[in-house]
Amino acid sequence: MQQQDGTSLALSAGGVAKPLNRPEEMRAIRQAMDEGKNPLTATDVPRWEDQVGVSRIVNRRVLEFEVLPTPAQVLSDQPLSEQAQELVARSRDEIRACLYGQDDRLLVIVGPCSVHDPKAALDYARRLAALKNELDDHLLIVMRVYFEKPRTTVGWKGLINDPDIDGSCNIRKGLLLARRTLLDVLGEGLACATEFLEPTSPQYISDAVSWGAIGARNTESQVHRQLASGLSMPIGFKNATDGSVKAPTDSCFASAQQHTFFGIDHLGRAAVVKTLGNPDCHVVLRGSSSGPNYDAASIAQTMSTIRAEMPADSAAAHGVIVDCSHGNSGKDEHRQAEVVRNIASRIAAGEQGITGIMMESFIEGGNQPAAPLDQLVYGKSITDRCLSWKDTEQLLRELAQAVATRRWN
Repeated sequence: MQQQDGTSLALSAGGVAKPLNRPEEMRAIRQAMDEGKNPLTATDVPRWEDQVGVSRIVNRRVLEFEVLPTPAQVLSDQPLSEQAQELVARSRDEIRACLYGQDDRLLVIVGPCSVHDPKAALDYARRLAALKNELDDHLLIVMRVYFEKPRTTVGWKGLINDPDIDGSCNIRKGLLLARRTLLDVLGEGLACATEFLEPTSPQYISDAVSWGAIGARNTESQVHRQLASGLSMPIGFKNATDGSVKAPTDSCFASAQQHTFFGIDHLGRAAVVKTLGNPDCHVVLRGSSSGPNYDAASIAQTMSTIRAEMPADSAAAHGVIVDCSHGNSGKDEHRQAEVVRNIASRIAAGEQGITGIMMESFIEGGNQPAAPLDQLVYGKSITDRCLSWKDTEQLLRELAQAVATRRWN
């Protein structure tokens, strides 16, 4: 790991980042690894690699394993209340109804690009919950509560991976903090949406999630298609970064099938996972490296591609969700507001094929560089640029009016 001053960082056995800026320290680490020793653990207890005689050929580039509590332990220590369970079950059904056209409300997934400050996220949730109650007849509002960030190269990977935003990567703390945040948002009466970035963390948090996303970088991944086939909520597959719609369409088809694959159970044991398949998968248009794809022609072309492969009665064949950020707005929050208003006008005019939208929004507009919490502006994104709460409130009211106008017409 590299710091800004060019020195390296390694993690101690306690998970704390410490500088390794002297050549002799680096030589000592390399020598220990050459001898089959763990350079970060001072212990006389033989490791399993030594016991079975494979220390020279396995884990040569692994500095440390930290054992986490099992998913069952975490879910027992931080359980969903009966009220939260009812909210999750009901909201999943409501989302399905929107996706299949049985509910004519617009599904709106809105919230921070990523949660870095649980206190600010809860503040945002309280504001959103009050507005949801007002607009509930027209919009099905679900809060975006994202904890893992895919990186093009390197960078802050999200609350679960680095909750202190300082490179210490205290995943145990981040995992528990993420679950606590989900429970707090549910406690405000809001359903939660998140992105599933890898196949282990869902065992710790997916029971509290009502809608899940598979990002553009993973939409062609067999691992993520298998994962989606066993998840208990609707899943949106984003178009690939090059704009391909065939990739997420294939993902929807594949995820609806039964699968058998490697995984872990809630007791943390390696297991063979067999799934029934998830029929509630659908496509999310997020723009691409070539430009936006939220216009009417792009949506019509996307629906033609989907309907050629997916059954007519599937969620995917009914419509798409439009991500108003990312490639559709060039990650500019002002442009994102224009995209939302464009879609609202088309919904009011009766355009078919749009079942929902996604918006990146926080208390303060824009973003700021990642840094430890006490150095940051409260309620401002440290990843993508977000709409301010003031703009978000206005846009949600405009979307609700658009749905009302469509009904009237």
